Parts: sequence; C-alpha cells; structure tokens
Amino acid sequence: MSLVVIGTLAYDSIETAHDSRESALGGSAMYFSVAAAPYVQPRLVGVVGGDWRDEDMKLLARRGVDLAGVESIPEGKTFRWGGRYEPDWNTRHTTFTELNVLESFEPKLPAHYCQSKFVFLANAHPQVQMQGLAQVESPIFSVADTMNLWIDVARPDLDQLLHKIDGLILNDEEARMLTGENNLIRAAQRVLELGPKFVVLKKGEHGAFLLGEGLHFSLPAYPVTEVIDPTGAGDSFAGGFMGWIAKTGNAYPDTLKRAMLHGTVAASFCVEGFSVEELANRTLDDYEARFQDLQAIVTL
Repeated sequence: MSLVVIGTLAYDSIETAHDSRESALGGSAMYFSVAAAPYVQPRLVGVVGGDWRDEDMKLLARRGVDLAGVESIPEGKTFRWGGRYEPDWNTRHTTFTELNVLESFEPKLPAHYCQSKFVFLANAHPQVQMQGLAQVESPIFSVADTMNLWIDVARPDLDQLLHKIDGLILNDEEARMLTGENNLIRAAQRVLELGPKFVVLKKGEHGAFLLGEGLHFSLPAYPVTEVIDPTGAGDSFAGGFMGWIAKTGNAYPDTLKRAMLHGTVAASFCVEGFSVEELANRTLDDYEARFQDLQAIVTL
C-alpha cells in the first residue's frame, strides 16, 4: 500500500577513522526512501537547491522512489551537514550544519500523496512534521522520528505532535532526554503516556526494542563484520520497518514485530558503505536472505 515520507534531502561530509566522503548523498527522507524501496514505492517529500545533482535524482528514480513531492529551488542551496566519527562508532561530532533551503521548507504534498495510507515523518522540526501530516487525508498508520535538538528547543510542538501519531522512533539518549528516565523500559513507558500507541527505541549496535499495548519485543543488531559509515542507519531502519508494514497493509502486533527485523536488515546494509553506496544496490532478494539469517539468530 502507499507510503509517504516527509523529511530532508542533504549532502553530507563524513569523516571516519578509515575514510571520508565530501558532499555524499544524505538526509533523513533520502535514507528512508532508499531503504523502503524494495518493499513499496515510497512517495518522497523534501526540498533541494540548485546544487542538487542530476545523478542523485536518477539514483532515487532507479530505486523506484516517487519524486513528485521533491521541491527544487534553483537559486537556493541544498541542506548540508558534516560529521566526524570516533573509532568506537558511538561518538559522533557535528562539524557543521547549513540549513539553506531547509530553513524555510514547508511541505507541499501532491494530490495523490494525500491519499497515502502509511506516513513516516522523518527527522525535522515538529511543526514541519505536523504540516505534512495534516495534508494526508485518512492515514491508517503514522510514525515519526525526532532528535535531541527538537526535544530541547521545540518541546511544546513535539508534545502536540505526539498526540497526533501512532508511533515514535527514537534512540536511547533521546528517550532519556524526552522523559527524564534513565531506565529505558520506564522511559519507553513514559513515551507511551505522552500520546503514541507504540515506541521503538534504537540502541545502535545493541539492537532495538518495541513497546506498546500488548507489545514487548526486542532483538539484537544484525552482526555486521565491518562498519564503514553509520550515518543514516536509524533512518534506514525506519525505511525497512515502515516499508514492510506498508507492503503488508496493516499495523497488527505481529506485523510490527516482523517489521523490526526488516528494519534491522536495512540498517545493516546501510552501515556497510558510505552514504547509500551499499544500500542502494540491495534487492528484495538480498533483504529476504538477510532476514532469514537474522530470524535464525533470534529464534530458539
């Protein structure tokens, strides 16, 4: 079924202990779309500047992404971000952030996007997320991502958003910041009290868990032998997670549990290359094979 994602497209400059990339394709909605594409045709909503490369639009098109919702501002410059990772991969330093066209972005959904049944609000200001969600007429299932910046500077807007969505995806640090709870189980329970019906807490290399009414499920990360670049892993997880749910056409508890495995598979492909160098080349058969591997790991 139809899946729309509203978020950012960007150019990232990444430095790791092993290598670096300048102006690599990035952004929350971009990673999400590439990860979700093996399951369903994602409808992408975002904004780019005149510096956006034709080759990157073609890559997304080849992946099967619906690009009708991508706004181009020829006189503007695409959102850019720079980051440096420590050798342990868990510590990331932002070296620069240039909002550029993102600073005045207001999502505008094409008419057919407004009929989408599944919605993902990728990391963006909560007001932007609510503007996008308001244009979808009758979604079956809506999920949002957030980050510590919005928890810090836009908490009233975020609180309002939490009452409008079905699910929230965030990492352990963000959960503690949002709720004031150090214990992650209590933090997840507190998130549920803020409005969403379920919450996914990402724990990086330690996996993720899912909590909600009648739901308590956890699993490890897929054992990748070499991490190349962890940028976008969380957005790729969300893409695999929501892509499977949209393909299935429902958000029943068993579907959400299986979606956790599909999200974990997508994230594992993402970290094996810079940007989407690895992820964009993976097919549904690749996803399914790794899903079977992960299922064997977590099943008695």
